[in-house]
Amino acid sequence: MAAVRARLCSRNPHKLEELRAALSGWELELLDADGYPPEDGASYYENARAKAQFGLDHAGPRVWIIGEDSGIEALALGGRPGVHSARWADDGVARLLAEVAGADDRSARYVCELVCLTADGELRGAGILDGTLAAAPRGSEGFGYDPIFVPAGETRTVAELGDEWKRRHSHRARAAQALFAAAPS
Repeated sequence: MAAVRARLCSRNPHKLEELRAALSGWELELLDADGYPPEDGASYYENARAKAQFGLDHAGPRVWIIGEDSGIEALALGGRPGVHSARWADDGVARLLAEVAGADDRSARYVCELVCLTADGELRGAGILDGTLAAAPRGSEGFGYDPIFVPAGETRTVAELGDEWKRRHSHRARAAQALFAAAPS
């Protein structure tokens, strides 16, 4: 595939770096715009699609536009905070740990949905990373809930495993790989 030029509808440089690593051969930049839409959809897809549409309205049809939404879902909390992860609490890590304290099942999963709008239509990629919640934050890399998320098969948190591990194995990397596979050759 020829190099794809795309804009990510996000202000988060960490997400940009993860997607750049996973979408090799794509020229990916953050969309420079004000007034991003609120993340008030009922699903990751709805939020990602709204961001992508916002980007398309601002950047025009010649650039591929990627909208992203992701979150963490705790089994003991019935899947919360889910689509509300980014705005669930001022300190989401502390709140999540407090709410699962004493829970027998600390299973959790990271979920990511990517929507790419092009002049020819829509591409989607979804990714899930299963794991458990640690008892306390550990590690210094990553962002968000990474200090308390232990991926399945690992003993260390994502923050301990590090940014390089995350760029290859995260829910966002998996969603990007699915998006890459859906893109026309």
